[in-house]
Amino acid sequence: MTQKLKIFLFAMTPIFELRGAIPFGLLKYDLNWFEVYVISVLGNLIPIVFILLFFDPVSKYLSKKFAFMDRFFMYLFERTRKKHKDVIDKHGWWGLATFVAIPLPVTGSWTGSLIAFLTGMSFRKAFSAITVGVMTAGVIVTAVVKAGLEIKKYFGWQTLIVILSFCVFIWLIFKLIKKRQTEN
Repeated sequence: MTQKLKIFLFAMTPIFELRGAIPFGLLKYDLNWFEVYVISVLGNLIPIVFILLFFDPVSKYLSKKFAFMDRFFMYLFERTRKKHKDVIDKHGWWGLATFVAIPLPVTGSWTGSLIAFLTGMSFRKAFSAITVGVMTAGVIVTAVVKAGLEIKKYFGWQTLIVILSFCVFIWLIFKLIKKRQTEN
């Protein structure tokens, strides 16, 4: 299997998507950043077409056929609706595009497709928002990986680890502050 095909297939996976495929292509194979970006974006978008078009009939079929799948889809749909419906109802297309663009786990195109499906967004509207979000996430991930490679090149891994640790520390502080604000 070629390196580019591996990156393409890696970008299609539900957990990693292009957030894993871009670092994989740049770090493991040392390929051109633009090639890796385009391959990852395309790989990330291919499953979305099928999810948006076929998720409803497939989930209905599996729910009727298997009781455990019915429970699974009820849990998944209810949880996703609770967490994201208000944002999508309020911000619509931009809310979905922004959600997908955030390069964190569980904010990618697969979850965005599920949210679009559950909120009744049309295929055209959902696919365009998810495409913009995926492309934006790809730019962010590519820039962060390239910046990390440059920091490593000029200052070493130790500096990169210190910077990453600092970023995680700041993120945890903001998360704690937000949690305390919601409790009060």
